[in-house]
Amino acid sequence: MPRFDETKEFVPVRIAVMTVSDTRALDQDKSGDTLVGRIEKAGHIVADRLILRDERDQIAEQLRTWCANPDIDVIITTGGTGLTGRDVTVEAHRDVYEKEIEAFSTVFTTVSMNKIGTSAVQSRATGGVAQGTYLFALPGSPGACKDAWDEILAYQLDYRHLPCNFVEIFPRLDEHLRRK
Repeated sequence: MPRFDETKEFVPVRIAVMTVSDTRALDQDKSGDTLVGRIEKAGHIVADRLILRDERDQIAEQLRTWCANPDIDVIITTGGTGLTGRDVTVEAHRDVYEKEIEAFSTVFTTVSMNKIGTSAVQSRATGGVAQGTYLFALPGSPGACKDAWDEILAYQLDYRHLPCNFVEIFPRLDEHLRRK
């Protein structure tokens, strides 16, 4: 059961959303819409949103651009995490990560198992950190985006969540880059 410290003030997080698809346009982007709706309902800010084709270099370049933007705290991508030849989002994320959040994949798989059974093994959802920015790659279905947000990210991106959360360690994500 999630716990919150109600004495803490909510801290809105600035989140960029990228849909990776060779076929979708913004007006057909149900997964992106699912994420944007949940982000805004939670009180966070959608800092940017776009759709890119399944091109590893382009995805990685956009992730780097957003990571360098001080107005973006978190990047969530949807699509391209499967097993087909065009699914390159995970590889693009890993090209950018300084650190991978391995447990994100584990927790996402656990959540997915409860919803879709053993079909969860086909997802390669991942999370990581680069340039003081959190990055998460989610499958391209609205259900997977809903599950990842509702069961994991909504809590970890809420400063009041106990016993710990991603927001409270933002200031320390890039401490290794500071010189003494």
